[in-house]
Amino acid sequence: MMRVVIDCNIWIICLTSKSPYHQIYKDFIEGKFDICVTNEILFEYEEIIQLKYGTATATSFLSLLRELPNVIFIEPWYQWNLIKADNDDNKYVDCAIAGQTDNIVTQDNHFSILKTITFPKVSYCLIDEFMEMINKENIE
Repeated sequence: MMRVVIDCNIWIICLTSKSPYHQIYKDFIEGKFDICVTNEILFEYEEIIQLKYGTATATSFLSLLRELPNVIFIEPWYQWNLIKADNDDNKYVDCAIAGQTDNIVTQDNHFSILKTITFPKVSYCLIDEFMEMINKENIE
């Protein structure tokens, strides 16, 4: 099963049922892929989702993350600091490395620096690529 770290900007796009990317959220709930999170990532999810959709939605989403079996809680012991342009994005990179994930799913251009770093190798993909991966994996 595919294991990913999901940047907060992806959840913002996927949570609303009006989004063409809402299928990612539904596939996540159905257990079609695993996500890795850290406490630091959860705090960002809560903060940003609360700003965008309100406290009730943020609280419900975090409760869901704590209950689903396809959510893997990670405690990175090392900070790689691979993204210099926005240090705040490094929490996703550190989680991806510690969680041995397939990809970080993001729409953030700061992650493009990862293509130039050979060690540790961290892959990322954009939302459309991720939807294709999910669909392909579920067909096979």
